Amino acid sequence: MLTKIQRSVEVLLLATIITAMATGISTAQPIQAVADIYGCSDMSIQGSAKLKERFSEEGVKVVDVTINMMGLSPGKHAVHIHETGACEPCGAAGGHFDPGPDSNPSPDGNHPFHSGDLINIDVNAGGAGALHTITTRVTLSSGPLSLFDADGSSIIIHDNPDTYCLDGNTTGCAGGSRAACGILRLK
Repeated sequence: MLTKIQRSVEVLLLATIITAMATGISTAQPIQAVADIYGCSDMSIQGSAKLKERFSEEGVKVVDVTINMMGLSPGKHAVHIHETGACEPCGAAGGHFDPGPDSNPSPDGNHPFHSGDLINIDVNAGGAGALHTITTRVTLSSGPLSLFDADGSSIIIHDNPDTYCLDGNTTGCAGGSRAACGILRLK
């Protein structure tokens, strides 16, 4: 038999959970992932990526993405999440992450509508760049949009900017060759 205090605590805990569910606030800890990013051929390029999944006020999973890079050429560089957790060679990361029945991982096809398409990173004259963005196109938790399927996922930084292929399927419009790669892993 529960004491009055135990019953009060139980009711308070249940009320907290119901309120959190009704307002779309998760009581769970955010899921986090990281990647150490290295140059594909230029070993002076290095950086890191941090991703954190959380629930929005509407209950939708949101992933915060932070990338810091050093050693890239000045200007904008395309950034994408790729479909395979492999970087040796950088081409082993495969195409852009784009799960689903109508997926198309071709970098220049279906662009900029891949799940793994992110915004460009802007690099200063000293070779340093930082990117802070959010996406609802992927998740870190299990499910159909999870970056942690059987073969994982990678972050790719390209040599050129992503023009978002406004002129259609044009070779190189998604950033061209790969400058750096990092394999995502859960933290």
